[in-house]
Amino acid sequence: MAEADEPETEPGEPAPEPAPEPKAPQPKAESPPKASVPWMTRDTRKRRLLVAAAIYLLTVIVFAVVAGPDRMGTHTAFNHYAHLADAWLHGKHYIIRGGPGYAGGNDFADFQGKTYISFPPMPAVLMVPLVWLAGSPENFRDGQFIVWLAGLGPAVLFLVLEKLRRTGRTERVEWENVALSIAFAFGSVYFFTAVQGTVWFAAHVVGVGALACFLLFSLDAERPVLAGIALACAWTSRPLMLTVAVFFVIEAIRASCKDLENIEGGLFARIETTLRRVDKVALSKLLALFGAPLIVSFALASAYNQARFGDPRPFAFGHEYLPWVRGSRLAAWGLFSYHYLAKNLGCVVTSLPYLAPKGGDLRGAPFQINAHGLALWFVTPLYLLLLWPKKRGGLHLTLWVSAFGCIAGNLLYQNTGWAQFGYRFSNDYALIFFMLLAVGARPVRKLFFVLLAWGIVWNAFGAVSFDRQDFASYYFSARDIIYQPD
Repeated sequence: MAEADEPETEPGEPAPEPAPEPKAPQPKAESPPKASVPWMTRDTRKRRLLVAAAIYLLTVIVFAVVAGPDRMGTHTAFNHYAHLADAWLHGKHYIIRGGPGYAGGNDFADFQGKTYISFPPMPAVLMVPLVWLAGSPENFRDGQFIVWLAGLGPAVLFLVLEKLRRTGRTERVEWENVALSIAFAFGSVYFFTAVQGTVWFAAHVVGVGALACFLLFSLDAERPVLAGIALACAWTSRPLMLTVAVFFVIEAIRASCKDLENIEGGLFARIETTLRRVDKVALSKLLALFGAPLIVSFALASAYNQARFGDPRPFAFGHEYLPWVRGSRLAAWGLFSYHYLAKNLGCVVTSLPYLAPKGGDLRGAPFQINAHGLALWFVTPLYLLLLWPKKRGGLHLTLWVSAFGCIAGNLLYQNTGWAQFGYRFSNDYALIFFMLLAVGARPVRKLFFVLLAWGIVWNAFGAVSFDRQDFASYYFSARDIIYQPD
């Protein structure tokens, strides 16, 4: 047996190289992560636009199905805006053949022997090229056109809520913003509004779409010119929407303020400090850029009303020339008055479905809805959460201030919104209410979905039943009655 120290090589042979030491096992190199599909990457502009497009597509499909072939396939009975567009195409301000017989003379203004449309004209502006292509108002499917526009409001609302999230002004995540946008589309009176297509509801749809764009462009006063153009389109559809201009003004002050983060104290102290720190040159530039399109819209509206009625006021669209006005409440009390407040409040807050009395019936229907409309909280109970926000702050106050003008103006208006399923004038500020729901930070949990489900069920019923012959027994129509007679 060889000695332990005996060499294993013969003399003269080179010593073998020592065996390499075993290497420690190396961790497997991780394969590079697969690149995600660009338009699915979170917090990217492409993803936001894709989700907004999906919301638009979903809402338009549902609206089109609910509207049905009658409203999608032919013109509506009250296609006033199409007739206004046709008048312009013939170089006139009045309806060249008078109000059509199928409209029954409903809401056409008479002035010096001619027939006019007394509603603000923006929806007709959008219809002009399509009426020209169709050849006549009767060949233009105005109800279908409004359905195509109706998806814009919910889609742009999502972009507004996402911008609030991206800038750290809400704690909502993406799916919550989707839920709020869908809740607006199907859980508010916007649902029944979107599927009508007729003149009064067309103005709401165009106004909502324009106001949503205004809110998006106004956040952080980021796009002042576009914000001004959007608000010009909104108020020339629904004049009270002009009062929401205060939202841009406050955002512009905020964007022009130096060292905004270190302002302390009570509300009035913070306002005073903010105004003292504002860069007045920057603020003036923002307000000038925002105001320029509005000034143009005032000038055009003034010239338009002067040409029709000899009245240069930009808001004088001719409602005083409606035939029913003579000797009516409007002649006695005016367009806006404290006189109308109690009745309007009753509709907004306390109008509920009628139930059959003992031993009686409601024309065979299990319940009836007064055509002045159901209470706002009843058809959209999510609004009740506005009374108990989890969080408040500067944006919360700004939104309430911005909504105030529309709320007050509608409550003082001579009309409750007749005829309607729910309080349709709330469309003027509903987008702001849904922003408040986002800012208020109430968690999206069981209660939210219960309230949402209630709202969707009732508003879906309103969308499929309002102004449909098959559901006539579900509606009680008497202008002088709001509450169920004893």
